[in-house]
Amino acid sequence: MLRKGITDSFGAAIHALGPSQLTDGVIHRSKRMMLDTLGVGLLGTRTAVFNKALKYSQTFTSEQRSSVWGRSDLTLPPCYAAFVNGIAVHSMDFDDTWHPATHPSGAVLPALLALAEQLPSRPSGLDLLLAFNVGIEVQGRLLRFSREAYNIPERFHPPSVVGVMGSAAASAKLLGLSPSQCSHALAIAASSAGAPLANAATQTKPLHIGNAARRGLEAARLARTGLEGNPAVLDVDSGLGVYYKDYSPSAMPDCASGAFRWILEDQDVAFKRIPAHLAMHWLVDAALAASAELQETVWSFDPSQIRRVTLRVPPSKYIDVPLPTTEHQARHSFQFNACSALLDNKVTVASFDPAQINRPALRELLSKVEVTTPADNRPSFDDMYCEVQVETAQGGSCTARCNTFYGHWRKPLSQQDLVEKFCANASSVLSSEGVEGVIDVVGNVERVPECSVLGSYLRMTSDAHQRVYSTRKL
Repeated sequence: MLRKGITDSFGAAIHALGPSQLTDGVIHRSKRMMLDTLGVGLLGTRTAVFNKALKYSQTFTSEQRSSVWGRSDLTLPPCYAAFVNGIAVHSMDFDDTWHPATHPSGAVLPALLALAEQLPSRPSGLDLLLAFNVGIEVQGRLLRFSREAYNIPERFHPPSVVGVMGSAAASAKLLGLSPSQCSHALAIAASSAGAPLANAATQTKPLHIGNAARRGLEAARLARTGLEGNPAVLDVDSGLGVYYKDYSPSAMPDCASGAFRWILEDQDVAFKRIPAHLAMHWLVDAALAASAELQETVWSFDPSQIRRVTLRVPPSKYIDVPLPTTEHQARHSFQFNACSALLDNKVTVASFDPAQINRPALRELLSKVEVTTPADNRPSFDDMYCEVQVETAQGGSCTARCNTFYGHWRKPLSQQDLVEKFCANASSVLSSEGVEGVIDVVGNVERVPECSVLGSYLRMTSDAHQRVYSTRKL
């Protein structure tokens, strides 16, 4: 019997994985991921980049239509619904982060929800949950083909590489494709992979997630028509290996052998408390600790007394932005996030408003910041630390260090804090009924007969709710 190739093993696993293999731990973690993704996505529908992408996408027509999150009366062709909803998820850099580094959920969930609305089979919540986990699993497996992927990236934005593959795998699972078709969906998706980090800290970066969701969905639908790609796309350096200097692929375990174990079972994800690049979370926690120490030790301290701020961070050029002028630059700036924390004793969604970014007190403090990269501070989300040293004009000094921020996979958000984050984000768009409905459906998704009910709650906006209420009063 001929040995199957690596791409074949992935196609076979995508096809074969069943609901009975979902463990309690994986179900719990993936439901948290889904809820958080929907919350940040709903908040993201109020951003400039989302609205620009939405306006563009509305120029395309199709008999098939899927929902746009946070829009009560607006639909798009399924691939463009996946595109704009994926952009919304990453529009504020508020979505979950895995290790090795990627944003796993935003590439998968928008594709699945757009697709589910079009299937005559009416997928159940359990079908959605399984397909979602297949998409996450494929990303995790592919990331482990490279040790380079364990570090903060240098060349390619990871969701643009593995996210499109995860979207294709998840969509292929929900479509019920054959093992061969699943393999070809991955091959087709691989030709839409890859985006340079030069577009980080710009409005184009959220498109990386939107494109991953859209192109993965397209790849699975094309594979369903019989379109084929290279059946060894994961096996060879000229396939997915082009994105890694140390590519070393391995086969997916045979699901029937008992050797299969979900990566999500062993590796949780990080959930963000502020809408910024993940590395900023270490820095903000350290800056807040330094600020608290100064408040305790220096009589009537205020930030205008700061003479110098030294940041000891891991080396990474694309998150070293000394003088950010846009919200996207600010989300990727060690300097901005440290200074915001020191000035305001907090960093929130509002911290990235243009008025906050350009205020004189912040610009003055930014001029006092020095960034250093100690040799022992590795550029890895698993091993890095951030240290903030503040020196005052009166000769005082304090230093605070964060090794693991609250929300990291080693220190996960409590369920209460996760739900509160969702409510804060979703309530800016949805009515209270919509917010509560999404929480209920996601919390019980494995028992929901039709997952499309989730879309009805995601369209229940506060504006639409108010119009209905006003009509009833009349």
